[in-house]
Amino acid sequence: MSEVYDAIVIGGGPAGSTTALVMARAGLNVCLLEKETHPRFHIGESILPRTTPLLMQLGLNDELLKLPHVTKLGAEFGFGNDFETMRFRFSDGLVPGNPVFNIERSGFDKMLLDQAKLAGAKVLENTLVRAVTKLEEDDVEVQTDAGAIRGRVIMDASGHGTVVGRHLGTRRNFADPELQKVAYFQHFDHVERPEGDATGHPTIIMTDEGWFWLIGLTETKTSVGFVTRPKFVKETNVAPDRLLLWAVPRCPVVRHRMRNAVGLPTNHVLADFSYTCAPHAGPGYFMIGDAGCFLDPIFSTGVTLAMMGGNEAATLAAEMLRRETSAGVARDTYIRFITGSTSVFWKLIRNYYRHSFRELFMNGQGPLEVHNAVISTLAGQVFPKPIWDLRWRLRFFELCVWAQQYVPLCPRRAHCSLLAESPQPIALDTPLAGAA
Repeated sequence: MSEVYDAIVIGGGPAGSTTALVMARAGLNVCLLEKETHPRFHIGESILPRTTPLLMQLGLNDELLKLPHVTKLGAEFGFGNDFETMRFRFSDGLVPGNPVFNIERSGFDKMLLDQAKLAGAKVLENTLVRAVTKLEEDDVEVQTDAGAIRGRVIMDASGHGTVVGRHLGTRRNFADPELQKVAYFQHFDHVERPEGDATGHPTIIMTDEGWFWLIGLTETKTSVGFVTRPKFVKETNVAPDRLLLWAVPRCPVVRHRMRNAVGLPTNHVLADFSYTCAPHAGPGYFMIGDAGCFLDPIFSTGVTLAMMGGNEAATLAAEMLRRETSAGVARDTYIRFITGSTSVFWKLIRNYYRHSFRELFMNGQGPLEVHNAVISTLAGQVFPKPIWDLRWRLRFFELCVWAQQYVPLCPRRAHCSLLAESPQPIALDTPLAGAA
């Protein structure tokens, strides 16, 4: 292909589609390369409230409302052996959050990709990027099965493929074992959910070995997953596609909510949680969403970080390509945006796997509006970085998490271990095995 594009966008998920949409609307010549064909299955179905203003800014809210979805006003957390859970609403945050939604990614991602096409981006599906063959300032090239494609900048939104990160050799998994996880998940019908306007609350159920999610996607369909350590999976000696069905019967709360569930007895698998490909921008490239870093999914940050990062990278790259700002300034601004907004999540994620964090968080209240600050963070109110009122309260909360290990600032909570619980598979196996 002899045409030279202003931007080559790798990946057609929320990060890539948002990037292509914004750059095409800015009048740039954009080519988006997607290795699959939409719609396609993808995980990451619970969206953070901070996404709502961006969708409205991009004029996508009406298109979203045409898709099946479940309104999300808050979230629910609990221990696997305690039927008394804790619920909160995003509107109670220190920085109140907007109503948002849970949605099947196949339809949502296709909507975003279609909008990028309508904006003028050239979209090539079933086009896998085999290699980056040139990566220089204002001169880049990638190799696909259809041939070489040239451009001025690569906007890497390739997700776990981390095309540019692998090319540069900058992808690094975190050494902390608590940040290395694997997820097992499937969709089911007729899973019990909270009642009333809490029916869209994603449910997080915690155990010593990991945690479960239950996310309502439509009136009847629910996404159920289990996240744990790869080392623990090896010890169970259970086939990867059966691990979810092994774990559910051993968790009293999840087992109860799935007592009438109908769905396939096998599950999907996703590994490689928590890595970074820093720096997230350099000569000839910007890394967006999972292509730059991937966080443990406990707080559902994926789509929001992807779209917020895509909008920011596209805006800065457009200014750079039009010579309205220097390449160095554009890259430094973007890197600060990513590191400033994600750093608070990294800290919360590391603390989340401490039992003392879970005890304090599940207590549901604290001094100096600390819990409201945590709620605002979980709502995604961290862009371009958390305000001071959030930051100091989160630091204070970290101190409390440390102190709770030695002094009970709130009541102690019993651990829940899947290995200690007696499995009761009959209640689940019959309806699951009879699924269509």
